[in-house]
Amino acid sequence: MFDYTPDEVTAILLSLRVALWGMAGSLPLALLTAWVLSRCRFPGKTLVDGVVYLPLILPPVVTGYLLLLLLGRHGLIGAWLDHRFGIVFAFRWTGAAVASAVMGFPLLVQAIRLSLDAVDRRLEDAARTLGANGAWVFVTVTLPLVLPGILTGCILAYAKSLGEFGATITFVSNIPGQTQTLPLAIYTFTQVPGGETGAMRLTLVSVALALGAMVASGPLSRLISRRVQGRDAGN
Repeated sequence: MFDYTPDEVTAILLSLRVALWGMAGSLPLALLTAWVLSRCRFPGKTLVDGVVYLPLILPPVVTGYLLLLLLGRHGLIGAWLDHRFGIVFAFRWTGAAVASAVMGFPLLVQAIRLSLDAVDRRLEDAARTLGANGAWVFVTVTLPLVLPGILTGCILAYAKSLGEFGATITFVSNIPGQTQTLPLAIYTFTQVPGGETGAMRLTLVSVALALGAMVASGPLSRLISRRVQGRDAGN
């Protein structure tokens, strides 16, 4: 039952790598987007807000197709990247990371944005009155206070990436050893006679990874919060 084949191990490791790069790659943009949506007022903010959360509403297959139109070898952006820099995302594991990043991006933005909304603005104002510029206030005051939200968002995005299926299979296909992540491997097993055992093995791994990420998010966030509060009290 638990005798995993090399192809299954490859799918598991690829999923972990794709989820990690997808989460890490989207973090800087998610942090900037959350800050803009939390702190800025501008025409069209509602539209931007809607676009950010669109991947949560659209069918994942639609998101994958849009990625194919934009970043495919003949896509609007993909053709330019291929011609100028030789960068290709479609049907590569890097494309799976991009699909995971897009699908997890709204969760990451939401967690960071909620943390930013909860920050006491008087602390930032006090730092400014002491002569700190905006960037230094963000790094020394705002960022430490929102670290629990960032961590929670990263874990949610990572867990979402581990389970991503529709956008991935549409954008990068289901190529064993190259783009076949854990959910795609499970799907493959369900399509062949006698594949139930393999599907169950990988399903148990998928449940364990997702549950582990969710269980770890609470204690880690509380630990960071206590350390931040302890540092502030010491100062």
